[in-house]
Amino acid sequence: MAYESVNPYTGQTLASFSEATDDEVRHAIGKAHDTFLRWRLTSFSERGVILQKAADILRRDSDAYARLLTLEMGKLIGEAKAEVELSAKIFEYYVRNAEELLKPQKLPVLDPAEGDALLVHEPLGVLLAIEPWNFPYYQIARILAPQLSAGNTLLLKHASNVPQSAAAFEKLMAEAGLPAGAFKNLYATRSQIELILNDDRVHGVALTGSEGAGAVVAAQAGKALKKSTLELGGADAFIVLADADLEKTTKWAVFGRHWNGGQVCVSSKRMIIVDPVYDDFLTRYRKGVAGLIAGDPFDAKTTLAPLSSKGAADEVKDKIREAVKLGAKAEEVGPPVPNQGSFVQPTILTDIGEDNPARYWEFFGPVSMLFRAKDEDDAVRIANDSPFGLGGSVFTGNPAHGAEVAKRVSTGMVFVNHPTKVEADLPFGGIRRSGYGRELIGLGLTEFVNHKLIDVVDIDAHF
Repeated sequence: MAYESVNPYTGQTLASFSEATDDEVRHAIGKAHDTFLRWRLTSFSERGVILQKAADILRRDSDAYARLLTLEMGKLIGEAKAEVELSAKIFEYYVRNAEELLKPQKLPVLDPAEGDALLVHEPLGVLLAIEPWNFPYYQIARILAPQLSAGNTLLLKHASNVPQSAAAFEKLMAEAGLPAGAFKNLYATRSQIELILNDDRVHGVALTGSEGAGAVVAAQAGKALKKSTLELGGADAFIVLADADLEKTTKWAVFGRHWNGGQVCVSSKRMIIVDPVYDDFLTRYRKGVAGLIAGDPFDAKTTLAPLSSKGAADEVKDKIREAVKLGAKAEEVGPPVPNQGSFVQPTILTDIGEDNPARYWEFFGPVSMLFRAKDEDDAVRIANDSPFGLGGSVFTGNPAHGAEVAKRVSTGMVFVNHPTKVEADLPFGGIRRSGYGRELIGLGLTEFVNHKLIDVVDIDAHF
């Protein structure tokens, strides 16, 4: 598995990096453990100073950090700048809230003779983070900020096609004043993941990635009796009810499906529209998708990015062809995308029958699946007919009713009148094949801490 940075728009190889040796991995684990023994003793204010400095540097050098994202994985330059800002906000969230979220809790007891029961939250130690390429900085920030705040230290195994982004974040944290060893980027191999998890100094793993990768890593962690959290795939439903404002709804649908080139686990992959407005929605949606402009991601006028690699684009095209063989109808929309770059022509899939397995797939690119629902109940049924359970949305002219419908959608997150929201102060995570565990806010902060009971009893209480 070579670590190689290739510009997905030009095809130019930007840089390549040697894989870590086993000795380098063991040394990094040792350094992370030794640093943990000191880092866990620092105060929240000391940790907060470093996290705030990291946020300040990201904002100060926003253009440079964003440029690297666009070069390395093809993200639109405007979206790259937004990711840099989101990462800064995540750091700041924990600067402001970590101490309060981790404060000891006095527990109510049934009998005063039981004494004073206190629940304290202590860091575990060294953790491993395995992260994907689609949001190279955000994916690091949402695990690094809470775990450093909790007093843990972190080893990073990032995706092999964004090695420069991984190195840039390690440099960022060093510049912010983080002690050496508290966060280390490793160009590790897949086989070395098991080596890391089998080390007694490592206490858990957080993975964001594919179902296959999640299954393998979860099994390795389980065998080593280490905790794991998994954020895997998604095929989020975008439910459109009969009273929705179609002009605004279709604009959100186009954005919800195509931001980041459609390479988002929580993008709106399945449009489920009730019958009375289906045809009108399809007409408007087709027009909106046709208006997307594919091109140089550095050009502010570009609104459709290339996929992260030629391999990623080929995989999406293959899945479209297979879906059609299985009975779906595919409609390519808009002007032809450029020959240069890893582009996929925006495609709308319809007539995806109940017996077509493609209805359960995740298309990681600009491919929209549209389903005609008989009514609201049928829309909810279709939404829940998925192996995934990450996010979803409900569009309606009655937000209160939309919230009631949202309660019936079986996922970790549902948004009313918005396709998806990735914010520093909202939890993130799913159920079923979308994984388990939560990232961000207090939920993410406490995934890898020891919730320890301290019970103080009067020695003479029972005599």
